[in-house]
Amino acid sequence: MPEGHSVHRIARQFARNFVGKRIGVSSPQGRFVDGAAMLDGHTMTDARTVGKQMFLEFDNGLWLRVHLGLYGAWDFAGDIRVDATVASANGRMGQTGMRGTGDAVLDSAGENSLRSIGAPRLTRLRMAENEKISVEPDGFPPDPIGQVRVRLLGTDVVADLRGPTACEVLDPLQVQAAMDRLGPDPMLDDSPAAEDRFVEVVRKKPTPIGRLLMDQSVVSGIGNVYRAELLFRAGLNPYAPGKSLSDEQARALWRDWAYLLKIGVATGQMMTMDGLSDAAHRRAMKRRADRHWVYKREGLPCRVCGTHITLEEMAARKLYWCPKCQA
Repeated sequence: MPEGHSVHRIARQFARNFVGKRIGVSSPQGRFVDGAAMLDGHTMTDARTVGKQMFLEFDNGLWLRVHLGLYGAWDFAGDIRVDATVASANGRMGQTGMRGTGDAVLDSAGENSLRSIGAPRLTRLRMAENEKISVEPDGFPPDPIGQVRVRLLGTDVVADLRGPTACEVLDPLQVQAAMDRLGPDPMLDDSPAAEDRFVEVVRKKPTPIGRLLMDQSVVSGIGNVYRAELLFRAGLNPYAPGKSLSDEQARALWRDWAYLLKIGVATGQMMTMDGLSDAAHRRAMKRRADRHWVYKREGLPCRVCGTHITLEEMAARKLYWCPKCQA
């Protein structure tokens, strides 16, 4: 599932390439025909993200809310402007992200650490979880491929959405209600008030901190990778009740999340290791295995104490942690 940094980067992609343009909205799959008709032909006026949810506003006052979930992703094609440049780019964003056709720097998993937005793959299209196809479209716009729930088409850019957990049209009051249900997102609000909100909720809950960090009503954007890495960096046992954390520990968690999230948005990668030499940093940018303290390192020695990293299950998600450093 895309974590907060990816969705923020996808929203920036829409802001650069779609906001201010009249957009044709359709549902090639046929499952979103009524919603598409409400937005078709209107100008996109805003693109926002709160945690893992994205909200696209149109000039008729309606919004498209999208939650990619486990399998959702956006495919982009056309004259996609990435960062400060304009290039012909065809790529995928969401579960796996975007791959441009320019002089990208890719890691061994196909992740573009410099110019990508999202968490990229080498393939442009994923028809199913176990079926990956690379396609270069012939002409513009390319034909929809697979089960495209929503197509957003401008004069020179197109975005296809497939497999989202949520996709709906909302009015402004409904958008505000949806946002109000979400916890604070430090990319939107890194103020003392946002920090206080997080700390207050965490410190009154008997729920394990490992579950609270994944609760989007407590804090927005944290997924399995960031959860494991934040807790290791803080030296916190994932099973410790939230209310057992000191004020200082809770505030440090929030500030570290703000810090790591900004790195993720800037680079497109979940880089969670600090203090690396130049050579080690280059290795980490090329290989995910060198990028994290505990995530997906079950059975391997802890990078700090040598104890084998443990893999367990918490709330139906994989939990990676060091029983000694996080005791």
